[in-house]
Amino acid sequence: MSVEIKLNGLASSLAVSFPGKEEQLVELFKRSVQEQTAFTTVIVENKFISSKELADFCEAQFGIPLLDLDAIELSEIPHDYLNEKLIFKHHVLPVYSQNQTLYVAMADPSNVTALEDFGFSFGLHVEALLVEETKLVKAIQALVSDGSDLELGDISDDDISDLEVSDESSRLDEKQNAKEDDAPIVVYINKILMDSIRRGASDLHFEPYEHKYRIRFRIDGILHEIASPPINLANRFSARLKVMARMDIAERRLPQDGRIKLKTGRNKAIDMRVNSLPTMWGEKIVIRILDSSAANLNIDILGYDDKQKKLYLDALARPQGMILVTGPTGSGKTVSLYTGLNILNTVETNISTAEDPVEINLPGVNQVQINNKAGMTFASALRAFLRQDPDIVMVGEIRDLETAEISIKAAQTGHLVLSTLHTNSAAETLTRLLNMGVPAFNIASSVSLIIAQRLARRLCEKCKKPKMLEAELLPKIGFSQEQLDAGVKLFEPVGCDECTGGYKGRVGIYEVMPMSTNISKIIMAEGNSIEIAERAVEEGMYSLRMSALEKARLGVTSLSEVERVTNV
Repeated sequence: MSVEIKLNGLASSLAVSFPGKEEQLVELFKRSVQEQTAFTTVIVENKFISSKELADFCEAQFGIPLLDLDAIELSEIPHDYLNEKLIFKHHVLPVYSQNQTLYVAMADPSNVTALEDFGFSFGLHVEALLVEETKLVKAIQALVSDGSDLELGDISDDDISDLEVSDESSRLDEKQNAKEDDAPIVVYINKILMDSIRRGASDLHFEPYEHKYRIRFRIDGILHEIASPPINLANRFSARLKVMARMDIAERRLPQDGRIKLKTGRNKAIDMRVNSLPTMWGEKIVIRILDSSAANLNIDILGYDDKQKKLYLDALARPQGMILVTGPTGSGKTVSLYTGLNILNTVETNISTAEDPVEINLPGVNQVQINNKAGMTFASALRAFLRQDPDIVMVGEIRDLETAEISIKAAQTGHLVLSTLHTNSAAETLTRLLNMGVPAFNIASSVSLIIAQRLARRLCEKCKKPKMLEAELLPKIGFSQEQLDAGVKLFEPVGCDECTGGYKGRVGIYEVMPMSTNISKIIMAEGNSIEIAERAVEEGMYSLRMSALEKARLGVTSLSEVERVTNV
């Protein structure tokens, strides 16, 4: 039974002003309700409308003048009215009071309930001030603790648990045996973990050296040194992290894997995968943050151009065949696959996935966690899938011949199969399958599309500046005549308070290669990856280099980032 969603005043106004986008608005509004997040935050984060465009729309629609929140000195805001519960409930911020009137900054002027709640709580008349969404978020974070996160000092072992059912008695024993002098280490580690989440890091590296201990975050694909605590704390850091991840703290000679589940709110938790590695000077520990709520599965914002997007959607629309996504670790393969699954995920389809690990939870999809120690391998999971009448199968990674053969068999018997491989280009994916031992005729008849991808850092829109380059150098860099005719306007990073070194976020760089008749012939003739790539480019494929240069031409990224990502 479907539940009718009633849009609020702002969503209704947007629906009228953006005809044809009503369904997208409804979906975004549903998400804001489900995630208990402000509707303005959701539509800006999902790039339905920019923060400035939303503010201009509300100013014209509701007749409320726009206030520049940057012009207000945050230290002068009256703290008596900073009620965190009301601020995070309504996504508003009281900025000043005058003559028994409290003025509240908000990005959604239709939120009358917020004015009523503040008026009832403080016994004042309340007036709305319209501000930009991004500036409101920044001001709230600067003045009060993030409502979705716990206070750093308040994080306890009860907020950090294993994904599986944990033994409460062992947890109590750990608490009783904890040394009092480790309390600063506990607080410090908790602060590091929460800072990494706030800054959008994907990985944390705790690294001991002979005379130094280094902590680094990977942000937008680049490592940044965050702290360098005393080296004599190395063992206590590793011991604390291993306790949190339910690893054996006495074992320091072998690598170990563990998991941390960190609660950051009542209904939100972030999964972290932990790996320890013995080095010359102690244990290096790397934590990978798997925040499924941060993943955006909208194909329109991943970075595909129109032709690449159509090829992917056409392959997804086929009832059978194999779609392979390739690239190094951290290149966004998982998000590309999940985006495809999200499009295919309907009531009429039976979708099963085998993953190691399960990174994003997709309701309606049967997701299986691989456990090699227990005998649950990719191959065994695939065999089980094929006995359960699947329509679509997703294999986290094809690592061996057995998994490859079962996947190809599934693709040849009326199933759509999606998977990943670790290769450098689309053409090399085919030769990799050949080298595994898969017969050429099976590859030619089952593979329908290959996507090779990388992630390049996006230039910050607030501070990027034009880059002047002599016209005769552009063809030497690799710009095609078609791109030159369309016009090339290059930018370079600067750096500001809103970004990291001139970059903010990342965009996908893609090489999308459909399996054509000519490419199939090259495979059958045991041709190499160079021949395959040349033929694909002749047939209109954009190589990774060409795709990256197109992003630079459009001002999305810089030439230096193109070189870093696609250096040939």
